[in-house]
Amino acid sequence: MKKSIIIVTGSRADYGLLSPVIKKLLADDSFELKIAATGTHLSEDFGLTLQEIEADGISIDVGIDVLQDDDSNKAMSKAIGTGVICFAEYFEKTRPDMAVVLGDRFEIFAAATAAAVACIPIAHIHGGETTEGAVDEFLRHSITKMSYLHFTSTEQYRQRVINMGEAPDRVFNVGAIGVENILSMSFMAKDELSRSIDFDLHIPYALVTFHPVTLEKNTTIRQIEELLSALDETNGLRYIFTKANADANGRGINKKIDAYCQNKDNAIALTSMGVLRYLSAMKYCEFVIGNSSSGIIEAPSFKKPTINIGDRQKGRICAKSVISCRPEKHAIMGSINKARSQQFLNEIANQANPYGDGKTSAKIAAVIKDFLDNGKINLKKSFYDARGYDNAL
Repeated sequence: MKKSIIIVTGSRADYGLLSPVIKKLLADDSFELKIAATGTHLSEDFGLTLQEIEADGISIDVGIDVLQDDDSNKAMSKAIGTGVICFAEYFEKTRPDMAVVLGDRFEIFAAATAAAVACIPIAHIHGGETTEGAVDEFLRHSITKMSYLHFTSTEQYRQRVINMGEAPDRVFNVGAIGVENILSMSFMAKDELSRSIDFDLHIPYALVTFHPVTLEKNTTIRQIEELLSALDETNGLRYIFTKANADANGRGINKKIDAYCQNKDNAIALTSMGVLRYLSAMKYCEFVIGNSSSGIIEAPSFKKPTINIGDRQKGRICAKSVISCRPEKHAIMGSINKARSQQFLNEIANQANPYGDGKTSAKIAAVIKDFLDNGKINLKKSFYDARGYDNAL
């Protein structure tokens, strides 16, 4: 019989990364693949990106709506609770042989919790990473402990998952799917991209994405205002904003961005670009700025500078092209000047991306197939002590 796999996707970002894995698993006749869409995919406020999945010709088995009407911390907790209940019912009905999840979002944590309690093996992509400024940090590590197979983006992250007690023969360094997308994708021409978003890209532009730093209190609005003020005093650039996600205070950021772009000819705000347009925009931009993981993982493959603001991504492995700075206007302006300098561009021209060789999805599919086809899964995991201590007290 075919092995049943459910892939859970909760946002435009993780779908863009999961897409190559979905295609690899769909191409294998030994799998029955189902897609569960949740999070911002079902929200009009965040672009109703469910439609992007359907536009790719991929059918969705279920849509699980968890988002609340506001973006408070309480709303995130309520979304997790709603997600656990709804995914518990879904997994009880479908009983898949495996659930595949990516990353560290609260809706993914809810799905993983329901799967783990239902004794469904979980394959987790992008574990072992650190983002010290966001609740994603502990959600990611919690998902790691609920998961059976682990697919990390660097060897250092693999070792961190092993240090958390996961046996080495279940932890695989496969690189980042974002790098695979860049190395395998046919990008839009600049003229085509300009027409697609109705924005002239023949003048130098920056790609801007800023999310809330969810482990800080009452800093979100001040930080986005500092960023916008710095952009306002930078000459000769246009700006493509991709809006914030559904974290606490994400809507507050998006209101500030909309107000900023409303009366400016040199700025545009987009709720969702889709992976092709987003990476095409990254290819032609002057630099990436904000606090999105894409500036750290994907942008180095284009040899593009990234200005990483504040602590949201603190702790991630960074290429030389990443300039980290405080979330303050003058620090941001100084980083912009550095990113645009010819000296810095020369320094990063030949850099290697630390996040893999672009063959990630094939490695993931092969490991999943091996474990499912050969009966290698035993959910009674023994804690692997990387320090060599035995279990005796």
